[in-house]
Formats: sequence, structure tokens, C-alpha cells
Amino acid sequence: MTGIQIVIIAAAAVAAVGIIIWGIVSVRSEKDIIEERLGRYEEGNQFSLELTEDPEEKRLREKEERKQFLRDRIDKIVEDRPFAKGWRTQLARADVKLTVAEFAALHVISMFGFFFLGYFVLFGQQIVMGILSGFVGFFAPRIVVSRKIQTRLVKFETQLPDTLGLWVNALRSGYSVLQSMEAIGRDSPEPTASEFRRVVQEVSLGIDQEDALAHLLNRMESEDLDLVITAVNIQREVGGNLAEILDVISHTIRERIKLKGEIRVLTAQGRITGYLISGLPIVLALFLYGINPDYMGNLFENRGCGWPMLGIGLAMIGIGMAVIQKIVDIEI
Repeated sequence: MTGIQIVIIAAAAVAAVGIIIWGIVSVRSEKDIIEERLGRYEEGNQFSLELTEDPEEKRLREKEERKQFLRDRIDKIVEDRPFAKGWRTQLARADVKLTVAEFAALHVISMFGFFFLGYFVLFGQQIVMGILSGFVGFFAPRIVVSRKIQTRLVKFETQLPDTLGLWVNALRSGYSVLQSMEAIGRDSPEPTASEFRRVVQEVSLGIDQEDALAHLLNRMESEDLDLVITAVNIQREVGGNLAEILDVISHTIRERIKLKGEIRVLTAQGRITGYLISGLPIVLALFLYGINPDYMGNLFENRGCGWPMLGIGLAMIGIGMAVIQKIVDIEI
């Protein structure tokens, strides 16, 4: 291991420790009035609890309180940052039970985990490959969340015609709009059930129905759902037979889903070709590096020629993949 590599690793470790210490020490937010009043009110109850509590239970409770205190402080650091709102929306769409602070910590953990895996295990202490592995690890949590968002959205859109059929039948049997959504949340599969239950819960807590449906659309960015919510909001303002409107929309959505399936079949060859063309150079480079590391090592060690070639190659692969995806992405 060269001196430059040791310096880079040491600097990365110091930076990570510094971020953690800064998060713990620098946050000294004052309690608001409500917290202070609740704290005074609970002092007497807390004192009586400490007198009767088992020592082992007390130790576990204090340990959990310290963890919760640290999580709350880190949350307050991150929640006011510009990227926090976007991350919060992405986590809600993916239905991932993580706070923004936990998601940020997951980025750091994943980055260092991928770096050490690539540097010490996979690529024989090649600093360039270690940095590339850390770069991939930094974006790995976002890739997983994006994939989960896409999976939930596809399932939701596939279930939407049946959901509208259930909604129409409930309205025709005498249910109100809110009661119909409650029936959907009770009888539909996931993720439709949980999303409509959340709408009903928000309305029960006093949020306007139009705002609750807007929150649903924010969590599920679907053009079909936008059409449904627009119809519901217009019917609420001007009146009309909502069951008949939703029945027509359900038929339209079924035809759109059928057309999307046909287009996906016709463009399957182009999409698979894009994946193969983009992945083949990377797989081939890793294969050659595995069977002959001395030959491929020159490409990673030569900063004057090898590194620019790698950068240009990766950029061209990305551009080619983007162009192919743009060609096969047909809007309906």
C-alpha cells in the first residue's frame, strides 16, 4: 500500500468520524414551549416510575432513550436541508419506514462498505476501483428506493381498474365517497389498500378530502390516478353521477393498460439490446481483470491515458443507454 493510498483512506476515515462528532455535538436545539410543559408534567410520574422500576429495565430504557435522543438530534440537523424534502417524498413513495437522517446515514455506511469491499476484497487494493466502488455504494440506497417506487407504482396502476370497479359498486350500493374509499382500503390488495386507508385516516383527522387525495397523488405519481382524482374533485364541486364517471374512466384505463402491454412487448428487443450493449463492456473489463490483472491494471494505474479512457468509455456507455431508453420509451 503506497503512501498516497494510506493518506486517502486516513482522510476518509477522519472525515467520517468528524461528520459523526459534528452531528452529535453541534446540535443544541432548545425545547419548545410544549415540550417544556410536558417535561414538567411528567417529572412527578417519572420519579415514581424510577422508584418501582426494575434496575435491568431501567438500564434498557435509558439506553433506548439515549439512542432516541441521538436520532432526534440528527433528524433536526437534516430535516431543514434542501434535499430532505425530496428524500422524504421518495421514502413515502417507496413505503420505506426510514427517517431522512437514517437514509442519509445509510448513504455513508453504504459508501464506505462498498469502498472497503472493492478495495480489499474484489480488486486487490486498487485505489481507483475502491473509489469507483464507493461511488457506486453512495448511490446504491437511492437505486434501491427508486426501484421500489417503480415496483409499487406498477402494481398500483395494474390494480387501479379493479379498484375503480370496487369503488363504482360501492357507490351504486349507497355508500358515500369516503365510505367507498374505506371499503377499498379494507378489501383491496397492497399497495392500493394501504394508500386508500391513509386517505381515510387523513380525512378522519380533519384534513380536507381534496388535500388528502392530493397527498395520495403525490405518493403515487400516476396519470391514471390523476384522472380519477380530478373527476372526484369536479363531481364534488358541481355534482353528477360519480359512479358512471368512474365506470367510464375504468374502461379507459383498462384500454390504456392493454395498449401499454402491447407496446412493451414490441419494444422488448430494443430494451434488452440496450441493457446488453451497456453492460457488456463493464462485464468484459471485470472478466479480463480477473483472469489477467497485470494486463488490465495498466488501464487503472496510468493516470495520463488510462483514467481518461475509462471516463470517456463510461460516459459513452451512459449516453448510449440514455438514447436507447429514449427511443423505446413511447408515450401513450
